Amino acid sequence: MKRRNFINHVGWTGLGILWAVGGNGLLSSCNISEITDKKRLNSTSLSFVQISDTHIGFHKPANEHVTETLQKAISAINSLPTPPAFVVHTGDISHLSKPAEFDQAKQILSQLKAPLFTLPGEHDTIGDRGKAYSEAFNQRDKKEGLQSWDHSGVHFVSLTNVLDFGETGKGKLGQAQLDLLAKDLAAQKRDTPLVIFSHIPLYDLYPKWGWATADSAKALSLLSRFSSVTVLNGHIHQVIQHSEGNIRFSTAASTAYPLPAPGNGEQPAPVKLPENNLLAALGFRTVEFAPGHDTQVDQHTLA
Repeated sequence: MKRRNFINHVGWTGLGILWAVGGNGLLSSCNISEITDKKRLNSTSLSFVQISDTHIGFHKPANEHVTETLQKAISAINSLPTPPAFVVHTGDISHLSKPAEFDQAKQILSQLKAPLFTLPGEHDTIGDRGKAYSEAFNQRDKKEGLQSWDHSGVHFVSLTNVLDFGETGKGKLGQAQLDLLAKDLAAQKRDTPLVIFSHIPLYDLYPKWGWATADSAKALSLLSRFSSVTVLNGHIHQVIQHSEGNIRFSTAASTAYPLPAPGNGEQPAPVKLPENNLLAALGFRTVEFAPGHDTQVDQHTLA
């Protein structure tokens, strides 16, 4: 995908994780509110923002003001001392895939200064396999749900694994998309840093609740030859980190409402917290990757 076309994409963002790629090719991330104090970014690094699961159209007690949360997020990103190169939203822009929800999200998000990119969550594909989502957020460059691009020596790939969620109860990539992924990765050198985006986790985080992708093993096999792979997902509304060899997985907190920890209850229903505690549950994380050191992870709330 050409950089010009990528920057022209319509997408959305919010408070989330600011990721940086330094000269060593390794990723680091930090709470965006701490950038000014810690001065972690420099002119030679690549930074981008990941957010997820805003659920515009959600009006239940867990958070009756999701648009206000998003507005707060946009203001924070626009105020970053180092503007991100781009923003990636990892799914569930809307709550019920209604055109009015997508329109409202776009109206709010038009205030964002950074280039934007989105991929769908299962809430964005209800009833029409993502048709309304695709009409609202330009998807012309995607093939079989996959899109890839290069930026500052890093190779990025976004995958779609939500179209068959209602039938399988899990995410699914499908063989056609896996074939395209194999072809895309074959052109990359082993030491090229990779960043992979999808909505549903690409490992068996908690399959009982659909927090898994049925054919993810095939994708992970393709990724296993690379020395540095970071996989960023949404869907579970909380931060959970996991590693398999050189592949590091990180799920993102929601900007809408929290979900229970895996196995805490019968199903992953939105969690209602006292109003004063909601922002404390909608958190951020600081993750630092450095050669020869363990990954440093610090969690931050929005309170």
